[in-house]
Amino acid sequence: MSNKLKLGWIGLGRMGEAMAKRLLQSECDVSVWNRTKAKAEPLLAYGAKLVDGKADLAACDIVFTMVSTTDDLKEVLFGKGGLLSGAAKPKMIVDSTSISLDGSAEIRIELEKRGIAYLCAPVSGNAKVVKAGKLLVVASGPKPAYETAKPYLAMFGRSEIWVGEGELARVWKIAHNTMFGVIIQSLCEVTVLSEKAGIPRHVFLEAINNSVLGSMYTRYKTPMLVNLGFDKITFTPKLLLKDMDLGMSTAKAHGVPMPAAAATRESIAGLIGRGYDDIDFGVLLAETAKSAGLELKSENVDVADGLA
Repeated sequence: MSNKLKLGWIGLGRMGEAMAKRLLQSECDVSVWNRTKAKAEPLLAYGAKLVDGKADLAACDIVFTMVSTTDDLKEVLFGKGGLLSGAAKPKMIVDSTSISLDGSAEIRIELEKRGIAYLCAPVSGNAKVVKAGKLLVVASGPKPAYETAKPYLAMFGRSEIWVGEGELARVWKIAHNTMFGVIIQSLCEVTVLSEKAGIPRHVFLEAINNSVLGSMYTRYKTPMLVNLGFDKITFTPKLLLKDMDLGMSTAKAHGVPMPAAAATRESIAGLIGRGYDDIDFGVLLAETAKSAGLELKSENVDVADGLA
């Protein structure tokens, strides 16, 4: 790109840090802010500029945000000391947070009042997928804004897709993460069934991954399910429950019955009720096994995650 824009980044959790690093590795001009400053400092080695406050990013052309909730996004944009608390303003906000449709629409109204373009840009994949260059970005908002941001979205991974105006990308992300939950529920159930019947987990999952049912998702979860590495967190039960609730409320608003998603939602809520917090949602496999009278053990098998 001969005419590189000045970029800002807010939110350096597992996903945010990996995505910001992809921009830096593509030699973009990126300034970063994170609530916990120590999490931002490793990016200095890749050329990031560390700012003291969110408002210091307001002079950027595009500011990317990847935080936890709708309220967090509103706070970093409009709150005290927020990105827009001063006179300066960026030309565009590109947000990849998983938030509600209503919250996203409220934010769009506020930004458009200030003459700031707003692009929803939710993603498919975790930090490992980002590092492997295989992230999918699905965007919605003004088409000219998408075309401006597209070269940078392309740096995150394998594909970027514009699905339309407004909050349509939020609908896509809600549907995606609802399916995400239903698939892990089903995968855990059939894996336990197969193991209890006598098939080793790694053998069963290898066969699934090479069948018509295999996917990037089933492949990169396989090492964790085989070796019970639930401490290697990609997504927590609490975050998955938030997304299942968004799926159920969106389905209700559109009059769409979702019995499989409803059952999965209750299963994930059960994990949280049993105290599973700072752990990967893949722990659902162990809990499903317990319900079947099966105590799982790590198979200690070196299994590929399909991301190489």
